[in-house]
Amino acid sequence: MSRPELSGIHHIKIPVTDLTAAIAWYGKVFGFTVTMEFPDDDGVVRGVAGTVPGLGRTELTLRVNEQAAHGCKGFDPVSFGVDDRADIERWVAHLDALGLEHSPIIDASVGWLLVFPDPDGLQLHLYSWAAHGIDQSGRPGYGHAVP
Repeated sequence: MSRPELSGIHHIKIPVTDLTAAIAWYGKVFGFTVTMEFPDDDGVVRGVAGTVPGLGRTELTLRVNEQAAHGCKGFDPVSFGVDDRADIERWVAHLDALGLEHSPIIDASVGWLLVFPDPDGLQLHLYSWAAHGIDQSGRPGYGHAVP
């Protein structure tokens, strides 16, 4: 029997402490649009799902979970893809226009990388599909190909 195949990533769930603030932030940064709400047993909406331009069928979900949000602070669970360095530079301009802090453009293991925090301190990455051609294999913390 052969192994069944996956067909992509269905959704990315991000823990947040303030749902209203997170919806507004992900909306202005990524163009997030809410398409579904998840009310708890008490009728209070503590989770939403929606679309982000460029993610195709993959949805973004935000769920109130203060413990998880605090536990993920400083962690980088997801890297959103962009085509090349020019796209990273456009994101720098976009984040600057919004007055949001971000890293400088980083020559990462393979491509260019931009890092910035969401309102709860989750470190979001924008990583280019295009490679920069710099051999970073000797640097601690950087990846190298496995033979």
